[in-house]
Amino acid sequence: MMKLNWMFSGAAALLFFAAGISPVAAQPSNAVATAPVFVPDMSHAGGPLPDGVIAWDDLMKATDATNGQDFARFIFSFTNVTDANVVILSVHPSCGCTTAELPPVPWTIPAGTNGQIKIAVNLSGKSGTLFKTVNVSTDKGSKTLTLRINIAPPPVITLSEADRAKGVAMAQADRQAVFKGDCASCHINKIEGKYGQPLFAAVCAVCHEAATRASMVPDLHNLKDPTSVEFWRTWITAGKAGSLMPAFATSQGGPLNDMQIASLAEYLNAVIPSKVPPPAPVPAPAAK
Repeated sequence: MMKLNWMFSGAAALLFFAAGISPVAAQPSNAVATAPVFVPDMSHAGGPLPDGVIAWDDLMKATDATNGQDFARFIFSFTNVTDANVVILSVHPSCGCTTAELPPVPWTIPAGTNGQIKIAVNLSGKSGTLFKTVNVSTDKGSKTLTLRINIAPPPVITLSEADRAKGVAMAQADRQAVFKGDCASCHINKIEGKYGQPLFAAVCAVCHEAATRASMVPDLHNLKDPTSVEFWRTWITAGKAGSLMPAFATSQGGPLNDMQIASLAEYLNAVIPSKVPPPAPVPAPAAK
């Protein structure tokens, strides 16, 4: 009887083992085939980009801008002329006023394909000729793009004698009239965000640096009084009652905030040094 039970148990175990193996062997594999991931070779990323990798439409571009224009815009087009991928890792403009528009980085440029990088330069408060650079870093090396912007000076406004006489009469009646009506287009045109020299060109030079400067407008380069930062700040802030000189401070009905006035005072003190020495200090009375 024991022998029969042993034989039955052995047969059952054999069947169980066979049954256990068979379902497992029939199950499909859980492994999923995936495409290989491209990993750029970074060994040359720190050096200059060799010729024959990316063909640019140009490495330096120039444009003309008008005084008061908000932005200058550029588009740099390029082609990957190699038989392998090129990866743009980063694009860094030389200053905060310059921004670059491109797809998210890292940006893979397949062999033989094209791309564009759009650049915008904020011109607020700027004048003259500007140079900006943009560094393009790739897995094959870096390339510098250069921008040149020629900002035209503000137009010279000429008045007829009749218009000039009318303006003087208005200013004599109300020295703040230059900030009102048609006069405002000359005296406070696009002053937001301007400081120092660009602000002087926008609000002061129209009278003080005009080629046909009126005789009652003083020549700032030949003043008979000693000047200083405080001298300029006081005159710009409050002007002079009974004259044509208006008060530029917003607290007195003018268009300029305290920071703009301070920037004008610093600029004028630097470019127009005083030609009159300050008065000698008064000696203290002798002790009795």
